[in-house]
Amino acid sequence: MDDIYSARILQHAGNVTRLGALEDADGMAPAHSKLCGSRLTVYLKLTDGRVSDFSHELKACALGQASAAIMAETVIGATPGEIRAAREAMRAMLKAGGEGPEGRFEEMRCLLPVRDYPARHGSVMLTFEATVKALDMAEGEAVPQPAGTANV
Repeated sequence: MDDIYSARILQHAGNVTRLGALEDADGMAPAHSKLCGSRLTVYLKLTDGRVSDFSHELKACALGQASAAIMAETVIGATPGEIRAAREAMRAMLKAGGEGPEGRFEEMRCLLPVRDYPARHGSVMLTFEATVKALDMAEGEAVPQPAGTANV
């Protein structure tokens, strides 16, 4: 289990940026991992079809913090399609032997050792699930949910 808490992952976990609520967000979504208790709410703005601002409120384990930190570092400028493709690539990396996201989200590959610990997959995927739900809201495809109702 030591490999899932590598120095690189712990460095990300200890350097989470873009914390707090984004008051004028176009989309927001909470997510909760029942297994580890991690909670995350994502806020984002879309401008000209790209994420122009992003923030999150986070109470998570080290793996959830690392994944959320990487998202916060890389999501500005991403299109909704890029984010959704990265989510699917992460899911495939964890569950089906995939290589993980490419391009701006490639740093998520540092979480590859989590593949061998299915109980930890939800923690890593939490930021993707909340971000995609926030995108759905921003694009008018979802109705906001009360905090704590989206579970992974």
